[in-house]
Amino acid sequence: MSPDRPAGTGRTPRLGHRVPAKVAVCVVFVAANFMAIMDTTIVNVALPAIGRDFGVDTSGLSSVNVGYLVALAVFIPVSGWLGNRFGSRRTALTALLLFTVASGLCATADSLEALTGYRILQGAGGGLLAPVGMTMMLRAFPVAERLRAQQYVMWPTAVAPALGPVLGGRLVDTASWHWVFLVNLPVGMLALLFGLGVLPDFPGPGAPRFDALGFVLAGGGLAAVLYALTGAPDRGWASGGTLVPLAGGIVFLALLVPWELRAGHPMIDLRVAEDHLFRTTQLVLLPTGAAFMGVLYLYPQFLQSDLGYDAFHSGLAAFPEALGMLTASQLVPRLHDRIGPRRLMVGGGAGAALIIVLLAILTATPHPLALYPSMYLLGLCVGLLFASAQNAAFVAIPSSRTADATTLLNMQRQTAGAFGVALAGTLVASLTSPNAADSAFGHRIAYIALATLCLCAALLALRVSDRRVREAYAATEPCPTHDRGTGERPVLRGGPRRSASP
Repeated sequence: MSPDRPAGTGRTPRLGHRVPAKVAVCVVFVAANFMAIMDTTIVNVALPAIGRDFGVDTSGLSSVNVGYLVALAVFIPVSGWLGNRFGSRRTALTALLLFTVASGLCATADSLEALTGYRILQGAGGGLLAPVGMTMMLRAFPVAERLRAQQYVMWPTAVAPALGPVLGGRLVDTASWHWVFLVNLPVGMLALLFGLGVLPDFPGPGAPRFDALGFVLAGGGLAAVLYALTGAPDRGWASGGTLVPLAGGIVFLALLVPWELRAGHPMIDLRVAEDHLFRTTQLVLLPTGAAFMGVLYLYPQFLQSDLGYDAFHSGLAAFPEALGMLTASQLVPRLHDRIGPRRLMVGGGAGAALIIVLLAILTATPHPLALYPSMYLLGLCVGLLFASAQNAAFVAIPSSRTADATTLLNMQRQTAGAFGVALAGTLVASLTSPNAADSAFGHRIAYIALATLCLCAALLALRVSDRRVREAYAATEPCPTHDRGTGERPVLRGGPRRSASP
């Protein structure tokens, strides 16, 4: 598909003519992404109950999450190729079906081995959902309307990680651990039926040949790095179980770059990173994502270990973060043109750094009246940066390269989150004495390290060009006759879309 070919012009289901393409894509993407993101946090609450049922110590349940994470890492790189080869509609609905069926199978598991196998199937579906869904969003919404779409896309990113522990804790306490998986079934089935009836196709440029070596290097490298980072706090950074997969993963990913640049049909077209705006925003999102996930990992732990909160109430204490991010999703479209994305990113990163430093101070003298507003402000600041950076990342990316761009974005997001959790967990474990009455000192140092990451993100955001964003908006300004409900791209003024190179 050429960059200026209208999106959403493929085959449309019979009922799809009654529902605008943008509405159909938003509903399916938000529902699917919500399940996939929430599943990364809701299962953690259920692990003690799963261990009791299977007669396994909690430390032996790591395969439940590692299997999911590794499968997720393997299938993220191949998502763009599948979407271009078979169409985004078919790929998205297949991934949604796989994730939903695997969730039901997880609830029926009668052994740790069976649960791990079903979690791998879940990870395969989850690894495809986010990149393909994001690609559909980018092709359905023209550049000028993507900030408005962010108001809906931010829902799963903001609410799902915070809701997971709250909902999971309540389900485990009042029912059983099986319900943390069964809760996905009604959402998944409704989204699947809705998508089958109304979701249009967004054809890609085609992918006639499968890049087997690129798949091995990308999927294997990412999986090895995430496996190493996830287990590093428990195994230790100097252990063979961490160093060997980490070094191997880095080598695989390093070899991936020259291979994909030379391949005739690359698994991931890395030339999309030649765009300066896309590359810079990814560098901004990397430390921010690490810091954000690190805080979400630390905060409930501190509340439970030092303040005596149970899982349910610690989840509720973290929920103001989600409200802050939702507030940011409403503010960014109103402030974007007036302030510019660079100032929003710099302010969001610097503000998040200050709030995390405040959380470090509060570990010494915690008080609910300060903790709750702090989490809200953290969500607000991170949301300002996330929404602005993700929008700016794709303004100059042509439609034919959106699948590659979203694949790279999701690979970066998973790596950043794993690194943030590994960094926070390692610092707390190494700085907390076994005989200490509390772990406040370790948490304090970890918060300061995460705040430093946010400050680095704010400094990197200074390199973002507001002028480049304005030029991309001007080049894709919709004509008055553009039908905002069809999902088609506007006619570009001034000729065809310019190259994505800087």
